[in-house]
Amino acid sequence: MKQTGFFDVEERLARLSGLGDQLEAFSRTVDFEVFRPDLEKALAYSDGSKGGRPPFDPVLMFKILVIQTLNNLSDERTEYLINDRLSFMRFLGLGLSDRVPDAKTVWLCQKRLTQAGAIDGLFNRFDATLVAAPKQRNTNAEKADLREGRIPEDWQDKPAKLSHKDRHARWTLKFTKTKRQDDGTMPSSDLAIPFFGYKSHVSIDRKYRFIRKWKTTHAAASDGARLREGLLDKTNTASSVWADTAYRSKANEDFMEKQGFVSKVHRKKPHLKPMPRHIQKSNAGKSIIRSRVEHVFADQKSQTGLFVRTVGISRATMRIGLANIVYNMRRFLFLERLNASA
Repeated sequence: MKQTGFFDVEERLARLSGLGDQLEAFSRTVDFEVFRPDLEKALAYSDGSKGGRPPFDPVLMFKILVIQTLNNLSDERTEYLINDRLSFMRFLGLGLSDRVPDAKTVWLCQKRLTQAGAIDGLFNRFDATLVAAPKQRNTNAEKADLREGRIPEDWQDKPAKLSHKDRHARWTLKFTKTKRQDDGTMPSSDLAIPFFGYKSHVSIDRKYRFIRKWKTTHAAASDGARLREGLLDKTNTASSVWADTAYRSKANEDFMEKQGFVSKVHRKKPHLKPMPRHIQKSNAGKSIIRSRVEHVFADQKSQTGLFVRTVGISRATMRIGLANIVYNMRRFLFLERLNASA
C-alpha cells in the first residue's frame, strides 16, 4: 500500500464534493458560529488557568452532535466514523493528524447541554409523532408506582438499576389501518400497536415548512392540551392554525380566539351519527395544508430514524431538539438550492 500524500487527500475530497457532500453544503449555508454563545454558556469549560489538556471547541462538539443526529449514530459509532470518513473530518475542520473527541467526550457534551437546558436556546438561535425509546420490562406494581410519580421501592437501593430505568416514557396505543387480506377483503377493525417512548409535538409555518415551535412529552400524553403549552408561534405573520381533530376542544378554541389565532382545526364526527357532507368537504380542504406537518415527521423518520437511545425525558428532549434543528438545517439547505436553480 503506497503512502498517502497531501494531494491524494485533496483529490479524494474534491471527488466527494462532486458526488454531493451534504455536510459540505451545511458548512456553506449554515453559520455555526451563531451557536457559540449558547454553547459556551452551557458547556462552561474552564479557562485553562489550572493547566491540563484544553477542551475541544464548543462549536466542533456541536457539529459532532449534528453528524450524530443526521446519521442516527451511537457515541461509539460516531467516534469511529469521524476517524474513518474524510467528509466528516472536513465538516469538523479536522486534519488526519488532529485529535478526535472520543465517545466519552461526545456523551459528556450531550450531558452538559442537557443539564443546562440549552436545547431551546440552540433551536431558537437558528431561527406529534412518536419517538421510540428502549422498552422497559417493569412489573405491574412498578408500573403503578411510575404512573403515580413514585420510584418503586425495589429500585431505591439499586442505583445501577435505577439509572437504566426510564421513568418518564410511557406506553400508548398507536392505531394504523389494516392491510387488505389475500382474498381481497378488508378486516373490520384497525390495528392497535403498543408503543413505548416519547412524542414530538411540532408546529410548522405554512410557506417554508420550518419547525417553529416544539415540545416533547411521554407517548401517552394527550395531543390537544399541548396546543396551549407554547406550540403556537405568536411571531408568525399568519394567524390561521391547521390541526387534526385531536386538537379540537372548547378550551383550545377559546384559547386561540383569545390569542388572536384563527382556528382551521378539523371538526369531529358527531357521536353515533354520520359525518355531514359539508364538514367532510371542509376537513378535506383543511387536510391539504395540515398534512404538511406529516411530511416533516416522515422526513425525520427516514433521515434520522427518530430512535432515542437515552433514558429520561430530559435527554430525550435534547435528542428530539437536535433532530428538529437538523431538520431545519436540511430544509434551509433545500430552499437555498431551490432559489439558486430558479
